[in-house]
Amino acid sequence: MKDLQGILNEIADTVAPLCRTGEVAAYIPSLGEVSPDNFGMCVAMADGSVYGAGDWRTPFSIQSISKVFSLALVMSYDYDSIWKRVFREPSGTPFNSMIQLEADRGIPRNPFINAGALVVTDRLLTLTGDAAGSVRGLLRRESGNPAVDVDLVVAASEADHGHRNASMAHLLASYGNLENPVELVLENYFNQSALEMSCEDLAKASLFLARHGVSAGGTPFLTPNQSKRVNAVMLTCGTYDAAGEFAYRVGLPGKSGVGGGIVATVPGRCSITVWGPALGPNGNSVAGVAALDAFTTLTGWSIF
Repeated sequence: MKDLQGILNEIADTVAPLCRTGEVAAYIPSLGEVSPDNFGMCVAMADGSVYGAGDWRTPFSIQSISKVFSLALVMSYDYDSIWKRVFREPSGTPFNSMIQLEADRGIPRNPFINAGALVVTDRLLTLTGDAAGSVRGLLRRESGNPAVDVDLVVAASEADHGHRNASMAHLLASYGNLENPVELVLENYFNQSALEMSCEDLAKASLFLARHGVSAGGTPFLTPNQSKRVNAVMLTCGTYDAAGEFAYRVGLPGKSGVGGGIVATVPGRCSITVWGPALGPNGNSVAGVAALDAFTTLTGWSIF
């Protein structure tokens, strides 16, 4: 076994100068108040052991990382019928772009851009009656932390400044690709995005993707095939229009959020979460991507 704790400590020291490279997500005012000096990293192994460095136990807004869990929930209930309403292709455009949505007549390119996540949230709302509550319940169960909850200030901030997401939802509805009222879909979408977790929480919560679908309790949550497919979409679409660069540098399935977090999985081995609030031009944590790049280089753990 490699000295994982030593590796994480080394990475935290190495990426520290990058923490102020980029900009925090100031377009959501509550996120704009977070210090860019924060950095945390956690590795949760499939055998249950956990390693961390830096601010790995400090909660932050998970934002688009929640999209992984809403998609997994929909697939667990409904297998793969969601793919009739959303594609699985990289977008090549920013996560909040509406250009392709109209060109593709209301079918989002993938479930990890905002338009696709709205469709997934809508489907989960139909299946459960409480999409955001279902995501929160899954995250509490898998992380083992019953205190995981919505940051209501962040949720309100997103709702107050979520005009583009509202526009997307109305455009989706105009093409018949929403089953529920726009206002209800948006409320659930903003609430699941505003869930607050630490690197430790998220690394533990995403371990089912490294365990081929097996939950923290040892029972199947997803089938191995479904877990493979979620990981595949993370690899090709999880870091927006920088997915190719992320695959080249890191070589793992990953999903980022504008709160500065990134979750990545090494199937069969571990789950990794990094957090650095300052973002690059594609909406991904600058320090976080560098940390994951260093991690796969130092450990040799990559799907390639």
